[in-house]
Amino acid sequence: MDIEAQKRAAAARAVEFVRSGMRLGLGTGSTARHFVELLAERVRGGLTVVAVPTSETTRRDAERLGVPLTTLDETPALDLTVDGADEIAPDLSLIKGGGGALLREKIVASASARMVVIADESKWVPMLGRFPLPIEVMPFGLATTLRAVEAAAAAAGAPGPVALRCDKDGHAFVTDSGHWIVDAALGRIADPADLGKRLAAIAGVVEHGLFVGLAKTAVIAGSAGVRVIERP
Repeated sequence: MDIEAQKRAAAARAVEFVRSGMRLGLGTGSTARHFVELLAERVRGGLTVVAVPTSETTRRDAERLGVPLTTLDETPALDLTVDGADEIAPDLSLIKGGGGALLREKIVASASARMVVIADESKWVPMLGRFPLPIEVMPFGLATTLRAVEAAAAAAGAPGPVALRCDKDGHAFVTDSGHWIVDAALGRIADPADLGKRLAAIAGVVEHGLFVGLAKTAVIAGSAGVRVIERP
């Protein structure tokens, strides 16, 4: 299978976790988009669900495809969230935020009884950090925040440069919540929980892309097929 076929295979397996009557969280990104499309097919076939999207892009896709939507204010407790990831470690710690929706993704995942992460096999890594860690920050005081993030990463044993993410026009990338994203090129994150705590303590950091202890199940598709991994 090519990469897109692997993503769709993982999404198809994840749809099997959905039961009628469930309250769902819908992730953001190319793999999650496959899940939304396949979920919509089941909805058209009679499946009854209601879903909270994690981004405006996902909301538009779900509306176009006919997936019934709600909000966390209306439905504060969810049964299941299905989302992609930029990296997945063997303990199911994740790096997320490559698409810029990490804040909403983490809020929705935290509101869910179960998070299932879906991905092609290239996202499965022995240790997090090869993919630059996205960190959502306030625009105010950016230089101070960058210095604090670099210091926190170094103190956690994962030193590396941090840069502001820009869009195709060279302007600061703006999230759906109106914040900016900085990406930390750390290489190796030996202790994601420690780094996450240090980043969360920085005043200018809104949220970081380390998802530790949130994903309970990973569905990984590769050339040899699809495997389901449960968090130990």
